Amino acid sequence: MVDDATRPEQQHGLVVVANRLPIQRVGDQWQTSPGGLVRALLGVVRAQHGAWVGWAGDTGSDDDSRELGGMTDLPQPEEVEGIEFVPVPLTDSEFLHYYERISNDALWPLFHDAIRESHFDPESWSVYRDVNRKFADAAAEQVAPGGIAWVHDYHLMLVPAMIRERRPDIRIGFFLHIPFPPQELFMRMPWRDEVLLGLLGADLVGFQRPVGAENFVALAKRLLNADTADDTVLTDDGRRVVVGAFPVSIDVAEIEELASRPELQTKAKEIRRRLGDPDAVFLGVDRLDYTKGIDLRLASFGQLLEARGQPWADADNAPIVMIQVAVPGREGVESYVEERHRVEQLVGDINGGYASIGHPVVHYLRRSFSLADLVPLYLAADVMVVTPRRDGMNLVAKEFVAAHVDGRGILILSEFAGAAGELIDAVQVNAYDPDALVSAMNAALEMSPDEQARRMASLRDVVTAHDVHEWAESFLAAVTEVPSHA
Repeated sequence: MVDDATRPEQQHGLVVVANRLPIQRVGDQWQTSPGGLVRALLGVVRAQHGAWVGWAGDTGSDDDSRELGGMTDLPQPEEVEGIEFVPVPLTDSEFLHYYERISNDALWPLFHDAIRESHFDPESWSVYRDVNRKFADAAAEQVAPGGIAWVHDYHLMLVPAMIRERRPDIRIGFFLHIPFPPQELFMRMPWRDEVLLGLLGADLVGFQRPVGAENFVALAKRLLNADTADDTVLTDDGRRVVVGAFPVSIDVAEIEELASRPELQTKAKEIRRRLGDPDAVFLGVDRLDYTKGIDLRLASFGQLLEARGQPWADADNAPIVMIQVAVPGREGVESYVEERHRVEQLVGDINGGYASIGHPVVHYLRRSFSLADLVPLYLAADVMVVTPRRDGMNLVAKEFVAAHVDGRGILILSEFAGAAGELIDAVQVNAYDPDALVSAMNAALEMSPDEQARRMASLRDVVTAHDVHEWAESFLAAVTEVPSHA
């Protein structure tokens, strides 16, 4: 238990615990970060007069003198837009081991079907454990008696049990935003038991898809010899941990409002004009990450152009074009650098073979976009292509659907995206099968307006019925319903 003398004067009924605080530095001040998921969580936190525990995005030297990141002239945030923030400082060494080597180089590839090899370093795991303890200590001090700590994602999988050690009087929820691997992959992890026990410190463990919950329950039974029944796990201390799927979503109302603005609709028309008024615009929007399958998509698009046999290089413009947005991220990691080079080589090869002067067939944009800049791209596109090798959810697919208030547009979606379980009227495809992906692109080009409208209406029904606010509320309601064990 946390000693009363160490508790802050103001405690909170809800404390969100995540790797990052939902803020960014803008000039000489802190502002909340963009994104529907962040806004939804902030809305819940604000409504419950809660707090958010996380790293502010800067690092300090190993003596915590905080010399790096250009942040020395800006105080650590305590409150922004009415939300109390509790920064967890990280040193350079902690960032390297906890974030880069364990979170990004061990857990991320393993949880994404081992697309890349994981590197398991014992020294780095020790730091990961220590950093999780820092987050847990900060959270334990903030939660009011009988309150809720909501822990997020793979960076903090030991935190639930660590909070419970100090605060058995509160409810604890954990939500994983990425896939949870099958048993044969999870078994590779040297610290597999510790991770399971860390997560079982929660009262409710939530996943994107039912298969993630099933994998987790099966592993608890296999590795811990736990009693499992009816989507619950019985722990050694007699608690029943509820395990379930809570598919995350988007702020539908916000995207629909943007898509209805005349100025953004005009911008979408201008985009098509600048592309040469093509017959069809394909669109991909992804973080530049090897899990997203950008290279698979581009290679298939090149095959599509070849199969259709058009005299592209001699034309005044291209009848079919693709826009590929690739948001930079983790560019210091070798596997991400390799993916960037692969993608950019494919872009060059396709344009070299099929573009005419002034009219590329692939428009490659490697930078970040605000939602207000993305919505006109969604509106300008005829076909959205979402082809991850593995994804927790993929909210871009849902954003495209929400933006098409006009009821048109086609979504091609990998079977391995978390959203595939909900968006069943997308043109679903095995993203690893080049022939199937080319066939899906062809099918999109040949699809009748009536078929497009029918599919899009069904997709919009799904997305609008389950938005990000409903997701957050349903998860917290489920945590509240778990019987107290205090």
